[in-house]
Formats: sequence, C-alpha cells, structure tokens
Amino acid sequence: MTGYFTRWRSFWAAASLICLAGGIAPAVAQAPVLAPLNPPQTVKVAYVPIMKFATAYVAQSRGLFQKYGLDVKMETVKSGTEAIAFLDKGTVDAGGISIVASLWTAWNRGLDIRVIAPGALDPMKDGPTKLIVRKDLIDSGAVKTIADLKGKRIAAAGGPGSGGEYFVSKALEQAKLTIRDVQLLNVGNADMPAAIEAKSVDAVLLSSPYSDQIVKAGTGVLLVQDITPGLMTVAFVGSGKFVKERPEAAERFVLAMTEAARLMQGADYLSQANVDAYLKHNPTTVEAIRSGSPGIYDPNMAIPFDGLADLERVHRENGRTEYDKPLDLAKVIDARFVNKAVELLGKAPAN
Repeated sequence: MTGYFTRWRSFWAAASLICLAGGIAPAVAQAPVLAPLNPPQTVKVAYVPIMKFATAYVAQSRGLFQKYGLDVKMETVKSGTEAIAFLDKGTVDAGGISIVASLWTAWNRGLDIRVIAPGALDPMKDGPTKLIVRKDLIDSGAVKTIADLKGKRIAAAGGPGSGGEYFVSKALEQAKLTIRDVQLLNVGNADMPAAIEAKSVDAVLLSSPYSDQIVKAGTGVLLVQDITPGLMTVAFVGSGKFVKERPEAAERFVLAMTEAARLMQGADYLSQANVDAYLKHNPTTVEAIRSGSPGIYDPNMAIPFDGLADLERVHRENGRTEYDKPLDLAKVIDARFVNKAVELLGKAPAN
C-alpha cells in the first residue's frame, strides 16, 4: 500500500508543479478526458455534511465539476431521508445518503433512484466505530467475549433498521448471535457516556469523540473494533430522471469525483487545497480532520456489490424489510458511470 500511495503522490506532485509553474490551479489545468458540456448543465446535489462525501467537496472546490461543464449546486440536508424525498420528487439530481433499512423496502417498491458512486468506505484498520462494554462487567468477568453479550442491553443510535443496528448485528455474528439475542436500545450518541456511567446499558456502539470520552473516564472498555472494514454505509445516488434523461451529466459528475478521489490519496489527503475543500462543505475542524482516521476514498470508485448485498441481507434477516427474499441489486445500482470513469482515466494501481 505504501508503494501505491507513493506512486500516486509522485504523479500528482509532478503534475501540480507543472500546473503551478503556469499559474493555473492543478485541478483545472489537466485537460479534460471528456469534452465539457456546452452549454454547462446545472446539477443539484443534496448531501448530509459529513466527511464520507468528501470526493464531492474536492471536485467542487478544486474546479473539477466546472472543468466538465457542470454547474453543481451543493445543498445541505439534515438527513438522508430528506435527500431521498427530494430525489424521489426529482427536485434534486443527486444526493449523498446513508444506506438504511427503509431504503431496501423503498427499492423493492420501485423507488427510482440508483447508487451511482460510493462514498468513503470504512477504514480497514482503526476504524471509528467501536463496541464498548461497561468496565465493571469486564472486571467481574461477566463479559469476556462477544458471546457474553447474550441477553445484555446494547445501545445504538437510530434503533431498529439503523446503521448502528447493522454494526451491532455484524459484531454479534462473530459469536453466532443475532439482535434477537440481545436487548437493542435506541440511545443518542451524546447520551451514551452517561448511560454507561449510570449502568442503564451494558454496552454501547458509537464513535469518537464519545467513545474516547467513555474510555478516558474509565467507565467502559473497548471490546471490538473494525467490525466491518471497508464497508460502504453511504453512497452517491442519482434520481431516475437524472440518470435516464441526462446520462452525459451523470457521467461527468462521477468522472469529476473519480478525479477528486485520485487527488486524495496518501499524504495528498491532507493537502491544503483538499483541507480547504473539506472545511468549506463540512462543519468540522482542521484538528479533527488531521487526527481522525480517514475513510477509504477509492481512486477507482468501485461500488462494492458484495458489501451492499450484505447490508441488505442483515436488515432483511433482522426483519426490517417488508419482503423476505434477496433483493435484485439491479434495482439499486447503476455502475455504468464509475465504469466509464475508469475506462477514460485508466485504472489506478491496485492497493
């Protein structure tokens, strides 16, 4: 992996020096591999402002959308559910959303939106999502392994069908348990440190900074981490109207984000131009960006079919869908745009 990042870093560094010598911003100076749309087309994007959609932030801030003749309007929303409503109505063209249980039922019913590109994938190591157990249960020997969570109260934000439930389910699978073997409680992330201290829950599924708060307070102990390395829990989706009626715009939208992903590899992830883009579109801090574990921004933007199939399976087996047979992923994914981007740019070196 080090060699891979080094090759990409050297390539982009050389390209940047050439561009800067001419007084042109690096992202704009590279000749487009696909002719820009003329006249430019407006693309409305609704997104939840989190780092997992950072390829869009970089593409917007570094002129990549503009390079392909796209006038991209980025509109923040409070939740993926809100974005889905806009996409379904056709009032926005694309969105950055979380893949939650209700989506699978909606797709089964005929919801006309498609996954057209991945968001960031979870890190392969030292990921942010952690399952933490009360320290007194560890000290007493009541909980030594995941298997000992049977019958215990586990808190996860979002409750039934949420991403939290999925992570808990995947952790329990390691001990051949299901969510039916535990008491799953819907508790907000910010309330979990107090719940652990009050002993109103036995374990919590959460991320930084709250997980760090619990461990530092000495009230909880990390039981399992890296539950689903490389998982895609968020994605860029396109409305049916967008991908069917304006495929040229959708193609360039994904192409620009693929180029952005290639500007975010290795040490370049923290380049000043990229950090500026992150801060412009996401209410975070430089310190949080630099200290956090970055997700995987795949330079080939491959849509992980197997991971999506597993998400669907777990929600279905947990009884969170209105159907009981595996869903045809053709109702969910349209991979032609990421495939076209790689065809035009060439495949990035393997990790």
